[in-house]
Amino acid sequence: MGEVLIAGTASLLICMFLSPKFIAFLRQREFGQHIREEGPEGHHVKAGTPTMGGIIIFIAVSVPFLIMSDYDWRAVGVFGTGIACALLGFADDYTKIVKRRSLGLRARTKLIVTILISVGLWWIAHYKAGLPHSIRLHVVDASIDVGVFYPVIVYLVVAGTSSGVNLTDGLDGLAGGCAAIVLLAYIGITFITPGQQDLSLLSACLVGGCVGFLWFNAFPATIFMGDTGSLGLGGMLAGLAVMTRTEILLIILGGIFVIEALSVVIQVFSFQTFRKRVFLMAPIHHHFELMAWSETKIILRFWIIAAIFAAIGFTIYQQSVA
Repeated sequence: MGEVLIAGTASLLICMFLSPKFIAFLRQREFGQHIREEGPEGHHVKAGTPTMGGIIIFIAVSVPFLIMSDYDWRAVGVFGTGIACALLGFADDYTKIVKRRSLGLRARTKLIVTILISVGLWWIAHYKAGLPHSIRLHVVDASIDVGVFYPVIVYLVVAGTSSGVNLTDGLDGLAGGCAAIVLLAYIGITFITPGQQDLSLLSACLVGGCVGFLWFNAFPATIFMGDTGSLGLGGMLAGLAVMTRTEILLIILGGIFVIEALSVVIQVFSFQTFRKRVFLMAPIHHHFELMAWSETKIILRFWIIAAIFAAIGFTIYQQSVA
């Protein structure tokens, strides 16, 4: 427990101490956020706010993890997946900055890279960590052997989770706070499961990095995490789900990300099929913005919802291993 606490605290302090200089560096280079024209009108004042803050998060996570880790294959797989997703996000952010528009890499490029990342995670999980090609249903304490379809499921977990966190990253501190809450549940999950000390260590580093970043990302944000942070955190959560065999339980643990993603799916389906919009704007946090809710009100309530989902998911897991 001591190492987990030290690692998390170190990650938090590194993030807090490095962020001011990093923000100043980004401002000097004019690496600012470009806001979509169709986005909420209130967001246009945020144009130019330094982005790519995910770089600081993952520096803060990497240093204590690489120093204190025992390099268990499961933790290495999660770490590698998160860093690979963060690099994809960085390429996307950098493309946006260079082209000075809100569109980054092509969708095809993201798809191919995400598939490669998922294959790497599957290979480590199965051939190095020795995990079976099965999905565990914690609610009924049973497993389903999916055989050759398991790599497809790994891809769906990686793509779905990274997209969910990315869609949630639309308000100051929303994605970072929600991710920290879900990762806190994973500290508990890995801590009560024998042989997952390294995963606990990594989860603590991620929580520390997110909380340290929130000091500067909370409303009004002086830096955004960008796709570097949102895709990276999504990749870490996906890796944790695969390595702890909580792929299905992640739907509950990360319920807030599921809601955000579903709101987009529902909005697109409804408009393309019936030419009607269910929400004023998707993802759903923008819907509440257009209902004149304050940004802090939306963020705090979404954090509460995230905490409820994470607590329910952890309780289900705890009961299944008891």
